[in-house]
Amino acid sequence: MTRVLVSGGTGFVGRFIVEHLIAHGYKVAVGGRTPPASGFFSQPVAYVPLRLDPDADQIAAFDDIYYFVHAAFEHVEGKYRGGEGADPEGFRHANLDGSVRLFDEARAAGVRRCVFLSSRAVYGKTQVPVCDETSPAMPDTLYGTVKLASEDALKAMTGHGFATTSLRVTGVYGPAGAGRKHKWSSLFADYLAGKAVPPRAGTEVHGDDVAQAVKLVLEAETAKISGKVFNVSDVLTDNREILSILQKATGCSHPLPPAAETAVFKAMSTDKLRALGWMPGGPERLAATIRELAADATADVNDCSSP
Repeated sequence: MTRVLVSGGTGFVGRFIVEHLIAHGYKVAVGGRTPPASGFFSQPVAYVPLRLDPDADQIAAFDDIYYFVHAAFEHVEGKYRGGEGADPEGFRHANLDGSVRLFDEARAAGVRRCVFLSSRAVYGKTQVPVCDETSPAMPDTLYGTVKLASEDALKAMTGHGFATTSLRVTGVYGPAGAGRKHKWSSLFADYLAGKAVPPRAGTEVHGDDVAQAVKLVLEAETAKISGKVFNVSDVLTDNREILSILQKATGCSHPLPPAAETAVFKAMSTDKLRALGWMPGGPERLAATIRELAADATADVNDCSSP
């Protein structure tokens, strides 16, 4: 069994990656500041103490590790863009310098492949209707700047015996796991309570489809993935579409928000990843997941009636 270390494996996205790899026969170790709670994952996983600290010697964490998936990121809770809060230097020090240190230690320890979870935020103000991997990267946030710099540092380490890949992931949705709230929990609660919901558009991808992308680049021919970046995005949607599915699932009669201007939103091309065999769930998976998440919101439906 191939052993994979997933940093940030107990995070929202990391949990999907761990579960997907376990389900496909991988032996997974989770790296983080604290071990996962008992029963957090569907099967037991090994725990490896790991933190984003460029001054720490953590090369021992990579003993007997074949693949490293770096999904850890330090930020203000609930925020990525703006996740530096009042400490931009600490944010950069941990997430850029700390990541580079882990990449370097993974390579020195003999890890064969390293996958970095980057972000669509690296494109920033790029003035193109559709972003593909050749589009100019013009991050307009510290978050995007740090992600891009981490990509560049990892690519510079690529060499014989150390294949590297960065996945530029868009907004991730899906169930959050026991005891946690999913990304739309506040949106659902506001709508069901009859509060005004503003129009908003965004690109989304299910967490398990992100995990599928990770598995693909771990298993693809080295020449097809090493030193490369791949977009990971699925559907362009907005609050009105999301809540219309919730409305049908719950029978709520509150009015929907206005449609957002999706025509001007930059979509992401995923042709490059699809060429490796990636097949995300599309609008069908989005709708099915919202209906699944709606079951957790039905406690509020008793108050869901038109004013």
